[in-house]
This record gives sequence, C-alpha cells and structure tokens, in this order.
Amino acid sequence: MDALHRIDCSLSPISIDQIEPNLFLGSLSAAKDVDTLARYKITHILTIDTCPLPRKILELKHITTKYIQLSDQPKEDLLSHFDDAGAFILEGVTKGAVLVHCYFGVSRSASVVIAYVMKKYELSYKEAFEKVKAKRGLVYPNHGFVSQLHLYKEMGYKIDPNNMKYKLFRLNVAANHVKKVKILPQNFMDLIKFDPGLTQTQPEPNVYRCKKCRRVLASESNLMTHKVGGEVCTKTYFLEPLAWMNVTQTTQDKLYCPKCNSKVGSFSWIMGCLCPCGVQVAPAFYLTPSKVDFTNVVKNVEMTF
Repeated sequence: MDALHRIDCSLSPISIDQIEPNLFLGSLSAAKDVDTLARYKITHILTIDTCPLPRKILELKHITTKYIQLSDQPKEDLLSHFDDAGAFILEGVTKGAVLVHCYFGVSRSASVVIAYVMKKYELSYKEAFEKVKAKRGLVYPNHGFVSQLHLYKEMGYKIDPNNMKYKLFRLNVAANHVKKVKILPQNFMDLIKFDPGLTQTQPEPNVYRCKKCRRVLASESNLMTHKVGGEVCTKTYFLEPLAWMNVTQTTQDKLYCPKCNSKVGSFSWIMGCLCPCGVQVAPAFYLTPSKVDFTNVVKNVEMTF
C-alpha cells in the first residue's frame, strides 16, 4: 500500500458514516450491531465481503439484504456488480435507509458507493471520491477498483458488454482464475462466444475463413484489437474465445480448423502472446494472418493477406 493509501485501520467498535440522506457507509461491526441498525433506521444492507452476515441479522424481517462475495484484491471483479449494487442502493434510499459495508468500510464498500455517486451525479471518479471522502475519511479503494471505476465512467455508468476494454477486463479476470484452477470456471462460460461458422439467421458480412477449406473461423466483431502508433495492428488477429477453439479445459494449446484440422493459430490464458508489433497480449486467442482470408460477403470480395 503506497503512502497515499496508508491509513490507520484502528477502527472503533462501531464505524458508520452518512454519505447522503438515507445512505450510510460503514464496517462489518456496524452491520452486525442490532442497536446501530435501529438507531439509523436501516432497512437495507448491502454486504461486500468474503462471508455473509450472521443469521441473527439475515433473519430480521424488517431488513432486506444483498450479499456480494468478494475479497479486497485488485484483480477481483467488482465492476460487474456496480449496476445491480446501484439498483439495490437506489431501492434502499427510496424505501428507507441503506447501509453499504465490507469489513472495514474502506475499499470494497467504498468503491460501490463511489460508483453509485458517480452514476447519480454523472461525476468522474476523482469528483465522486472526494464527495464520499468528505463524509467518511476512511475511503481508499485499492488500485484495481480505481481502474474499474474509471472504466465504469467510460462506459457511461453502465456495463457495456460490447466495450473493448470491458471485454479485456473480464478476460483478464477469467485468466486469473484459470491460472489457479487450470480450467475456465463455470461462471465465466459466457466469455466463450458463438461459433460464427455454424448456420445463423443473420450472419455477419465480414468474416475470417480458413485459407485451406474456406470454413468461417471468426467474424469481424470477434476481433480484440490493439493499436500501435495510433493505428490498429493487423500483424496478428487476436479474438474473443470462440466455441470451436475448445479453450475451457486447458491453459494453452494450438488452434486447429474444426473442418480440415489445419493449424490456424494458438491460445494461451496465462502466458499470452507477444504480437510481432511488440505488444504483449494476455490472455491471447489468435489466428495467424497467413492461415486465413478476410471475406466481405456484402461486397462479394475476398482479400487474402
């Protein structure tokens, strides 16, 4: 933790602060204390922690709870929870009062409240951070959550699954899990996209075909591009993971055309790939340009690179 984020965590037994009307940010100690909840008339509790609240709190009939299981690590995916958490907070402040907490009320829960404030007032991360910190001095999201908050603003304060940076973010989160368990966990299977070579009602016009058998391997929308000198690099075709690649049960391997079995590329969840342009891409799922052709079906033109 750098000097800017070095704080005194010798919290009092009960730590809770009002950020704005009906919205409170605090620690686990506050969320577990029945008297504190009654004093602040809490009707909703949002928990972002590795363990849920004790049963004595969860069974309180006048309190609605939501639990997000998450540790305070920079590589954790808090971003994907911002929309649902924000909706829960909005419901809480509308119907009563909501307490958002983690263990200390410093990083995880603070990040969620900052995301809510950013969206509500259309603020930048820095503006929302200062607004929340003015009400609770113990507010210091870890650097990973800060990056996620910046991306949240860039996406227009909502999750945009088609945003290139968001796609890369989720792939990196998945890769971190693959590194630990050597397979892709079930909750990341949505990252494996539909095989564009299968029959579709409305196929995309621009596709990449196997040079040998002409089988469609990828659509243009599957590209994960990066830039060099302001220009999109085309030295290697990096893609989203596709169903035909069979990338869920191993960390790396070659990619073979599912029709003719010709080698067309490679993938690596952990090591990634050094593009000929010099950019390191990880995780990486890529087609070798010399093994594929780009086809524009609308113009009925095939371009071979």
